[in-house]
Amino acid sequence: MQRRSATTPLGESEVFLNFQQQLSRAANVNRSVLIVGERGSGKEIAALRLHYLSKRWKENLVTVNCAALPPSLIETELFGYEAGAFTGATKTRKGRFEEAEGGTLFLDEIGLIPLEVQEKILRVVEYGTFERVGSSKTYEVDVRLVGATNTDLPTLCEQGLFKQDLLDRLSFEVLFLPPLRKRGSDIILLAEYFAAKMAIECEKEQMPVLSEEIKEKLLNYPWPGNVRELKNVIERSVYRTDGFLIEEVQFNPFEDPFEEKQAKSQIDFESVTLDDYEEAKRKVDLIYLQKALKESEGNQKEAAKLMGLTYDQFRGLYRKYRDEL
Repeated sequence: MQRRSATTPLGESEVFLNFQQQLSRAANVNRSVLIVGERGSGKEIAALRLHYLSKRWKENLVTVNCAALPPSLIETELFGYEAGAFTGATKTRKGRFEEAEGGTLFLDEIGLIPLEVQEKILRVVEYGTFERVGSSKTYEVDVRLVGATNTDLPTLCEQGLFKQDLLDRLSFEVLFLPPLRKRGSDIILLAEYFAAKMAIECEKEQMPVLSEEIKEKLLNYPWPGNVRELKNVIERSVYRTDGFLIEEVQFNPFEDPFEEKQAKSQIDFESVTLDDYEEAKRKVDLIYLQKALKESEGNQKEAAKLMGLTYDQFRGLYRKYRDEL
């Protein structure tokens, strides 16, 4: 089997190909870019591709996961420090901006950076200069900044948690990664790819095949964890299956098989008011849809049976509330 590069996109849906086209266009312009997407949707892979399609591809791509660093350490991580700058700083250390000289610095979860550090980043973006922690010497640096987030940065600006000036400088282009549930048949394409890789890892003699029922379940599941969740679900199914035909998947590995089913709750009629029937009906519809989809593991035909509805009736409800599920 031909090996795929970590930066090679895998998808054929129109929404995904449109994103790749936008990314390729942005890669050729030497400006900061923001990548916005849900958790597990592939923001780091998009940043890798952005770098290697740019004119800076021969230079370093340096990645900083801001969520993995305590706020107090982000400044020294990015800008470095001089010996004696603080207790334990026995020697000078370069920061990530210097390591990325001539290349790209990718700041994952950029919305978590403290305000005082945002001020220093703004100066780098505007003037290409900074000082290490504990030093008054000014250094010049040529770095392209790429940020990624799954939060609403304009709202953080309104709340005083993110500098509007920095957001303005970073948002020359804002690329929105499509969530997996919007990518249609790409779900099956990715599932088959992950299944084949896992089969090789498990040294299986035959390549796995997804049953039609499993394909339907995968297509109907909302994928809150996106591609990362799909990878886990498929790999788990492949390693658990003795043969080559995949006929069972488990979406929630934490579902306790020994947990007793809760008894149906009784309605407290005294607490019911009659002035908001539509909102109450909406909430009940959502509860039933979510429970039916969970118990049927995403199989909409089975979910319709569980609710006592025809498939067409269920599809009508599902389309009505799809964005809320």
